[in-house]
Amino acid sequence: MSHDTDKLIRQLSLVAYLMAERRPITARDVKTNVEGYSEMSDEAFARRFYSDRSELIALGVPLHSQRDEFTGEELYTLRSEQYFLPALDLEDDELAALQTAFHLLDGRFAYAEPLRLALQNLALGRPAPLESSRESAVQVHDPDYSEEMSGRLTKLEGAISKGRTVKFRYLSMQRDEESERTINPYALFTDAGSWYMVGWDHDREEERTFRVSRVRGDIRFATRRERDFRVPEEFDASIYRGRPPWQVGEITGEARIELAEDLAWLVERAFADRGHVDEGVFVTQYSGLGRLASWVLNQEGRARPLEPPELVELVERSVERVVAAHEGPPPEPARQEATREAGEVIERTAGPVAPERFGLLQALLAHLLASCGEDASADIPAAELAERFRIPVEHLDEHLQLLNLVNFGGGCYALYASIEGDSVHVEKELFGDTFRRSPRLTPLEARAIRLALEFVGPMIAAEAHTGLDRVRRKLEETFGQFELDEAAEPAAAATDEEKLIRTLSDAISEHRLVEIEYLKVGETTASPRTVEPYRFRRELPHWYVDTWDTTRDAVRSFRLDRMRSAKKQRAGFKPRPGVAPRGLEEARTARVLFSPTVARWRLERGASPLADGSALEALQVGSADWLVGEILSHGGEAVVLEPPDLRQEVAGRAKALAVTLGKSPQRR
Repeated sequence: MSHDTDKLIRQLSLVAYLMAERRPITARDVKTNVEGYSEMSDEAFARRFYSDRSELIALGVPLHSQRDEFTGEELYTLRSEQYFLPALDLEDDELAALQTAFHLLDGRFAYAEPLRLALQNLALGRPAPLESSRESAVQVHDPDYSEEMSGRLTKLEGAISKGRTVKFRYLSMQRDEESERTINPYALFTDAGSWYMVGWDHDREEERTFRVSRVRGDIRFATRRERDFRVPEEFDASIYRGRPPWQVGEITGEARIELAEDLAWLVERAFADRGHVDEGVFVTQYSGLGRLASWVLNQEGRARPLEPPELVELVERSVERVVAAHEGPPPEPARQEATREAGEVIERTAGPVAPERFGLLQALLAHLLASCGEDASADIPAAELAERFRIPVEHLDEHLQLLNLVNFGGGCYALYASIEGDSVHVEKELFGDTFRRSPRLTPLEARAIRLALEFVGPMIAAEAHTGLDRVRRKLEETFGQFELDEAAEPAAAATDEEKLIRTLSDAISEHRLVEIEYLKVGETTASPRTVEPYRFRRELPHWYVDTWDTTRDAVRSFRLDRMRSAKKQRAGFKPRPGVAPRGLEEARTARVLFSPTVARWRLERGASPLADGSALEALQVGSADWLVGEILSHGGEAVVLEPPDLRQEVAGRAKALAVTLGKSPQRR
């Protein structure tokens, strides 16, 4: 029997023994009665018992200890009401909406398996297995999702849960160099569609954030110890999430930026927690002026810097550089860099993030015993169990044999299960009813639920016809100690987004027209549109709705964060066959040269490296407005080479912006 299997039997039996005894027990009681400890030496027992307790607590098992005031011995307790999920207060439609979220994310979500297991626990005891009631009108796309990314997240999740220090090579974009890093990983989170890890950097001796896609090579444990560190109690991952680019790093000052009237509402919605708008002036802290200037330039005159003077000067100088770079003939790019020979050993890709095996066995044990109900035995199709818990059929017997060894002490077991033909025969033992209820979710399962809420939460609320805050509150109450409310978005943005999605979702299901106010990229005023909504798209980090725009008499897609309002109309519409987003089908291609200063960021997006350190990229341009904003935001470090008309468009609008920056934005 493997070391890991021995450990699982000990841990499950320890949980069973503590709950069966219903009294404080000593370490001596554990060594004598719990499966796997009795044959150990005192030294080995002390080491293993301490390690098992630590792992169980990290897995969310509420194991408590206190010292006996008379004997001085440590006493251990585990109360069943703290071990099991409390009575589930989710309505069937709310739970069905969560199940719909799983179907939306399955195959596109690194945490799909822990999410599946969490939903199995939430649904245990329901009269019928939960299924998505209908095909949801939403498509989900995570641009950062890949098998390689899932493998890295798997390794980092394991290191976080076990408190293990890791080593890896990391590409620093600021210094443009790779170096070996030694990190205590504290947490993983998504921000603006990308995965990040935050932890203690042993080399820099401070907390740092790392973009997971910039990890190079394998992620390795730094030591052979079972645990290297514990996350500090004062650590708060939320301070790293939802930061605008100009607030990443140490804050060095405060800026004031005058806004066009029709931009103020969008800024208040997007940056409610990172600044404020006071009489048309956006006040925000910054860590670096370069990224703040980039945002100002991207607004093409709808935002004018007032303070500090260094920001004003930087923006004006950047516009002058854009103008100069687009006057006259375009520069000749350097030759393309020769393809590097494949010498790097590629790590074996791990699978998607898997639920902890302890949590899987807990859920499987509860399901087998719940299947027996009040009867002494039950027969369950083996294929059904394998599919429900994602256990390969050839490994199912191994899991059952392990559960057969879970011991309450004194030769008392929970169940005996065996494969007989195509079925699993389960016989409930004397103490089997102890485990008939679902255990509390492990931190990984709770995190999977939280991420699902973050990815498609507003759709869950719309499908359940209830408020997302209500679903989230119920889940928090159900999960007990696990905090779910770590949303990256400001509260105002999340609330507005939820309202828009609910209105549009109802209109989709009822085939009703919707009047929207939409601020198109490059425009200064939100314009009214009347649309037939058909489906949502979640292309992280943004939400889109695909529609037939009756105002333009064409298929149009709208980004929800640029939608000021949406009002459902009384008039209905007959769905048109074949309405699908055009995306960039009619886009033009612009060749853009990026200077060595910014080239490395573009290489991440697929640009071609050139011999002089610059990069050449073919951008798909659906709108000249978008391209102008993109080029301006680089402050002269990006130059359109062709086509000539787009190059001239950038030059003309950059000159107009230079004039605009000399006066207040036009009030409307």
